[in-house]
Amino acid sequence: MRVLGLIAATALLLAACGDPGATPALSSSTTALASGLDGELLVSAAASLTDAFADIETAFEHANPGVDVVLNLGGSSSLREQIIEGAPADVFASANMANMDDVRTAGEVATEPRVFAANLLQIAVPAGNPGGVTGLEDFGRGDLLIGLCAEGVPCGDFAREALRKAGVDPAVDTNEPDVRALLTKIEIGELDAGITYVTDVVTSGGAVEGIEIPAEQNVTADYPIAVLANAPNPVVAETFVAFVLSAEGQAILEQYGFASP
Repeated sequence: MRVLGLIAATALLLAACGDPGATPALSSSTTALASGLDGELLVSAAASLTDAFADIETAFEHANPGVDVVLNLGGSSSLREQIIEGAPADVFASANMANMDDVRTAGEVATEPRVFAANLLQIAVPAGNPGGVTGLEDFGRGDLLIGLCAEGVPCGDFAREALRKAGVDPAVDTNEPDVRALLTKIEIGELDAGITYVTDVVTSGGAVEGIEIPAEQNVTADYPIAVLANAPNPVVAETFVAFVLSAEGQAILEQYGFASP
């Protein structure tokens, strides 16, 4: 897999179905997509999709041997700016509708965006929870090292919305450019707590622990996907979007804790 650009969670949403990383068997209908498709496909996708889209890449390339999927992973707001400024891309998969709407307003979207997955927020703490975090109220404690995604990044905006619902003024020590950067600091113990997605805790392999955010304070993130107006490979792009929305694509996303739309 080639990855370019900016590489850098509650069971109420969806339990992980099977082992992350295990690609589902391809159906005959998916394999049929392979006919006549070739070339490079540039996919700009939210950082929270890193693991799921790695498996989707593998499955799509297996079904379409002439295609080379290149993932550009990062914060949705940064990807939005890249696209608007003219960076080449075939497909945009955002972690919220706002960034997709900005790209569409700029005339950079060729097809109607489709919501392909949903996610919820979860508090993430290092294994063992050394800070003794129990809920969102602890994000106001000055004795803890607290991290959020930066404002303007979907995970940062959603986290601040959840904290507002909880009536908490957070004592934030760091604002990270995307959810994977935030998760890494929590995993290595540089932070006592952060707010990530359910899926990030699912894919951490036990490196972080998740603490549920009550439903009345949580925020649902809807993930839209669309083919871009200046896509270098539009036919393959449309086929890739169809694959993400297909039963095979949805099964992969479910393995990583995403809910179907």
